Amino acid sequence: MTAALSYPLAKQGIETNAEIFANLGTAPLVEHAVRNGEGVLAKDGPFVVETGKHTGRSAKDKFIVRDAETEDTIWWGKTNVPMTPEHFANLKADFITALGGKDKLYVADLFGGSQAENRVKVRVINELAWHNLFIRTLLVRPTADELAGFTPEYTIIDLPSFQADPARHGSRTETVIAVNFSEKLILIGGTKYAGEMKKSVFGILNYLLPVKGVMPMHCSANIGPDGDTAVFFGLSGTGKTTLSADASRQLIGDDEHGWSDTAVFNFEGGCYAKMIRLSAEAEPEIFATTKRFGTVLENVVIDAETREIDLDDASLAENSRGSYPIDFIPNTSAENLGPVPQNIIFLTADAYGVLPPIARLTPDQAMYHFLSGYTARVAGTEIGVTEPEATFSTCFGAPFMPRHPSIYGNLLKERIAKGGVKCWLVNTGWSGGKATMEGIKRMPIKATRALLNAALDGSLNSAEFKEDPNFGFEVPVAVAGVDSKLLDPRGAWADPAEYDKTAQELVRKFIDNFAQFEAHVDEGVRKAAPVAA
Repeated sequence: MTAALSYPLAKQGIETNAEIFANLGTAPLVEHAVRNGEGVLAKDGPFVVETGKHTGRSAKDKFIVRDAETEDTIWWGKTNVPMTPEHFANLKADFITALGGKDKLYVADLFGGSQAENRVKVRVINELAWHNLFIRTLLVRPTADELAGFTPEYTIIDLPSFQADPARHGSRTETVIAVNFSEKLILIGGTKYAGEMKKSVFGILNYLLPVKGVMPMHCSANIGPDGDTAVFFGLSGTGKTTLSADASRQLIGDDEHGWSDTAVFNFEGGCYAKMIRLSAEAEPEIFATTKRFGTVLENVVIDAETREIDLDDASLAENSRGSYPIDFIPNTSAENLGPVPQNIIFLTADAYGVLPPIARLTPDQAMYHFLSGYTARVAGTEIGVTEPEATFSTCFGAPFMPRHPSIYGNLLKERIAKGGVKCWLVNTGWSGGKATMEGIKRMPIKATRALLNAALDGSLNSAEFKEDPNFGFEVPVAVAGVDSKLLDPRGAWADPAEYDKTAQELVRKFIDNFAQFEAHVDEGVRKAAPVAA
């Protein structure tokens, strides 16, 4: 039996005897996943799965086909690694063969992007029901009328059981994520980590939208009571999802957006939050999703008898995740979009204890920090990290940016200038010393929220500011409801001389990293660099 698709798989050159389950809803997909033995239902309703050895993205196993379409449009390098058309042809042939041998397949026709004129039609073909549920949750779900005439523009085939052959397929290992912009086809094999699918759609939109003058962003976004939109840039673990899920503001989305002339629009229809050590007190809105049917929990530990989950147990993964429809968060935008932004927040988790909890940026400084994309990792979040380790991910999303970073940076700078947008750098990391020093704690989330609220409601603009001697941005001296000692990172250290030494170490890391962009930015941005002593 083959379920009806408005555009059959056969038209895409896919011939299979598999039973096709097309555009199933949440409950049927959960039923299939349970029957298939793909995971278990937890006590309060979420579906819990393990992804095996891949508990995060396989960044080194991603490739883009290098051909006439991409030769001069892709920013080739460590992030965007080429694959030959010949290797992709072999891979595609073997994927099609593998599809032909399946007993059942799950197909979802979805949109990447919530603004009609700037969205892309994506078909996702899965061998796992829970993967299909995941991507259906994370992307924008078409209406019945839209499905009736749906013809996919891009197709993703996701087969965790597929084992790539480096010699035949040009891959690095048995895991492969291969993107072909000419054929509008993405092949994912050898990994159960579902996030590869959603990030692939992000990569598609990051490639297509700049040509239209639309700024694609790895950010969360929300709207205040007065209709003011704020966007939050940040790498994993910096608080993007947490800080945008604010009950006093309407959520647009938690991860990926576009900024057009008329709106900030969500690329997705769901959220994908880190679950490790999540608490009802600190993050009540997200915590509540862990007790909902329709949520998928990845690598969350569950008791085999009681089916109680343990969000504090990192034995399966530090990067445990939960995916859920965006309307599981109270007070979300029905249209998945909002007005163009009035405030931009760059989030960083500074494990060196150098950056202030908040700083005001000029447009040139904003572009500098956007291209830098700084955060820092500490022991426990990455294997083998015993000291803070600076991470620079340009545009706060280098793995998903196919074009040269200056294209996105210049788009952002133009839009900041055009809209008179206020820009802020917010450190959600550590204060008073390095994260590895005994007794040093992370910024209190209450203080971060108080500072953010003051920035977003405009009251922070009237505060007294002083210039940071290392980075040149403006730092408030006092903010109501926040301990002034927290606002002065140097004063928070027991040994100010040690702070100065650490600050200069970080300054040099910024300068060394930015050398790759200096030829692509104007003098104002170059002068926004921190100052080495």
